[in-house]
Amino acid sequence: MAKISVSGLTFCYDGSYDDVFCDVSFMIDTNWKLGLIGRNGKGKTTLLKLLLGQYSYRGSISSSVLFDYFPFRIREEEMERDTIEVIERVQPEYELWRICRELDLLQMEADILYRPYQTLSHGERTKVMLAVLFSRENYFLLIDEPTNHLDMGTRKLLCDYLKSKKGFILVSHDKWLLDSCIDHVLALERNQIEVEKGNFSSWWENKKRRDQFEISENEKLKQEIKKMEESARKASAWADKAEQTKIGFDPVKEHDRSMGTRAYIGEKARRMQQRRKNLERRQQTAVREKEHLLKNLEQPAQLRLTPLTHHKETYIRVKDAAVSYDGYQVIENFSMELKQGDRILLQGKNGCGKSSILKMILQDAGMALSGSEGLEVSGLHELAAGLKISYINQDTSFLQGSLDAYIERESIDSSLFRAVLRKLDFERIQFEKRMEEYSEGQKKKVLIASSLLKPAHLYIWDEPMNYIDIFSRMQIENLILEYEPTMLLVEHDKDFADRCATQVITV
Repeated sequence: MAKISVSGLTFCYDGSYDDVFCDVSFMIDTNWKLGLIGRNGKGKTTLLKLLLGQYSYRGSISSSVLFDYFPFRIREEEMERDTIEVIERVQPEYELWRICRELDLLQMEADILYRPYQTLSHGERTKVMLAVLFSRENYFLLIDEPTNHLDMGTRKLLCDYLKSKKGFILVSHDKWLLDSCIDHVLALERNQIEVEKGNFSSWWENKKRRDQFEISENEKLKQEIKKMEESARKASAWADKAEQTKIGFDPVKEHDRSMGTRAYIGEKARRMQQRRKNLERRQQTAVREKEHLLKNLEQPAQLRLTPLTHHKETYIRVKDAAVSYDGYQVIENFSMELKQGDRILLQGKNGCGKSSILKMILQDAGMALSGSEGLEVSGLHELAAGLKISYINQDTSFLQGSLDAYIERESIDSSLFRAVLRKLDFERIQFEKRMEEYSEGQKKKVLIASSLLKPAHLYIWDEPMNYIDIFSRMQIENLILEYEPTMLLVEHDKDFADRCATQVITV
């Protein structure tokens, strides 16, 4: 059993004035199944790369084991090569029998190693990479968001596989996955790093209790400070008034006031001044205590939506439809009816045609997407006339240029758009950057914020939760449950599907 120790870690990117980490210290065990959680942009991937030694930093990181990272970086020119050749470059010292053993555990045939890498699906690539990682000994593995773009069946398989392993950090925004296969949590909170035994749900319950305690303490201190301010003001006023009565005292003219009375007043004034000073000290202590509270409070802001009501009850009717691209059929005999208030979630293996169904509907609405060229549809597919649709594309690669230019293109209110992004924990400094500099999670938040600001009868979202942090997912789930918009979704997140979908259709 070995330890990984991080002490006094401080890091910021070149050209940035803000530290990503400042004097951070923690210790973890190399046998742990550790879940690394935190908001988008809080430094999860940065921390993994610091452990790998890819960046210079202040402080120390000590470990008796080596680190390896998922996903591997595959060069463009390698995509056409056989997968085994890609592995040889990434891991020259690989042992084939060990990789084959891991592939078997992942329900994969070894012949996949001799297929061109570019022919592998997202799920197949993920399984191959994990097989290579876990085939190595004396390595602590850094697994960065392995389930993005994976269908639910592959996620379950990956979950079972990771449950049988130990000695890794898993970065994931999938609550179900984290609850199923980790035994410790490393949480990047707003102003601290927390290490705790348990899974995400146990950590979250403890986190909510801590936050509620701090809210109560903060309110109590506010009341105490208010009372002390009032008491100090009264004590100071009384002492000042008493001091004034001593000035110009004449024992002949004021024979009814004895010298003893004057001494008594002076002593009481002194005590009141001392009481005022004591109250001020207590007040300063309370203010300092209050300053330490609420710094890591996680209370997701409430989002808003403006769903429109259509005069037709049925929005979409599809019966025995077939979809093909340039003569190649991707789906056949598909039927669906979506009515006002429905939230239908399309589910199925990667490549089964879920996104093609969305493209068919968008094409019917006159919203043909890039990549829809050659799309051919047969069978019945009807759309209510005048239906307004708000769409989120699963692809974010088209987001380039400034945020201002995007706002102008989308014809959305700039102030409201920025306000929604802030509620999704977007840092203001990000508003000045070009969108190609954003993380994948930040790009997806741009699309979500834009969709929320467009009044619509129907919201069509294609894998909206990819790369989105857990806390923002909670906000979006709560929004959907509160406003109950009519939706057609493709999403592989099990918790999201269980909470938000009124109907699941397996494609």
